[in-house]
Amino acid sequence: MKGIILAGGAGSRLYPITQIITKQLQPIYDKPMIYYPLSLLMMMDIREILIISTPHDIPHFKNLLGTGNNLGINISYEIQQEPKGIAQAYIIGEQFINHDHSMMILGDNLFHGDFNNFRVAVNNQINNKQNIKAHVFAYPVTDPQRYGVVEFDKQSGKVLSIEEKPTNPKSNFAIPGLYIFDGTSCKRAKEITPSQRGELEITDLIKSYLNEGTLKAEVINRGMAWLDTGTPQSLLEASSYIAVLEQRQGLKVACLEEIALRNQFITIEQHQKNIAQIPTSYYKEYLMNILKEF
Repeated sequence: MKGIILAGGAGSRLYPITQIITKQLQPIYDKPMIYYPLSLLMMMDIREILIISTPHDIPHFKNLLGTGNNLGINISYEIQQEPKGIAQAYIIGEQFINHDHSMMILGDNLFHGDFNNFRVAVNNQINNKQNIKAHVFAYPVTDPQRYGVVEFDKQSGKVLSIEEKPTNPKSNFAIPGLYIFDGTSCKRAKEITPSQRGELEITDLIKSYLNEGTLKAEVINRGMAWLDTGTPQSLLEASSYIAVLEQRQGLKVACLEEIALRNQFITIEQHQKNIAQIPTSYYKEYLMNILKEF
């Protein structure tokens, strides 16, 4: 299973702060936004990861994350010259995907809670359970008219319909920016006809699996937080949410070095080397305290 983070886009709703740097590098409390989607992929035990972003921002991502070797993962980078739709990621990343299964997350989506539903979907995808070739996730919302909406059989999870921002939605389940596709995703993306706005829509890629009956929806459990961080208000709310959690529990959310150590991607010795590279900070102090558990 390969991992992809699509971290492009103009971030126009966050103007003027995105004039300086892309929204996926803006802080969510004490860490750059990109840490949160990257941590989810790592917690799925995905160690080969591609980050797709703009020509301007790729150097910043490389400066922040490097090759990922210090985390026991392998990070590659590709440029999206201009935003031509989410599904374009599967054309840009064709060589990286190389006919493998892939999990893609949008760089401004933040999840926190019990990730068991995600793990179940990953395992089912890899093991080809029930001839399922693709998974989307279903998150209950009070205003489904604002989202892509999925209708599905509650017993089997088989998807019945997908609608983009419907006036009269058939369900109250929105599709977050997290997708799992099989090795045919790149070929399917190439066959998509651009929409009226000139983009390769992710909905059309999802529907290619729906039309052949190989698409399943995995319901996200109650208690899972899904935060979109595309506006100034939602950016502030996400930061406040993470701040409250970390201050109450004394545990960090999306701490990449901690995840790498606990998942045994790296040794204690490598963790110590990572600490040595970090300047004096609360973050370094937290990582040092983790060593007491080992």
